[in-house]
Amino acid sequence: MSNKLMTLIDLHQSLGKLGSKDVILDVRRPEEFQQGHIENALNIPVDQVASHAEDLKKYENIYIHCKLGGRAKMAYEALQAAGLTNLICISDAGMDAWVTHGFPVMKG
Repeated sequence: MSNKLMTLIDLHQSLGKLGSKDVILDVRRPEEFQQGHIENALNIPVDQVASHAEDLKKYENIYIHCKLGGRAKMAYEALQAAGLTNLICISDAGMDAWVTHGFPVMKG
């Protein structure tokens, strides 16, 4: 699969279709993640994603998001530079919009 972009709405509509080889990567700070995140999301702050590139290669699809979209783009570029080709960037919005839409949020 090649790298691509996806909207937040598309991600929400895809949740039920994600398999065990798919991961939602939340690149916000841990304290932001604790306040609310998408169920089963993996939290790796944007400044640490490159050091986790090898581990992330095991996934078929990595859906990258943050709070508003900026850090997701940075993480996407860092992982792309590390050679990953299984990336999907949610760049149009992030967790703020997820909450505004009333989509399910996990705490802690």
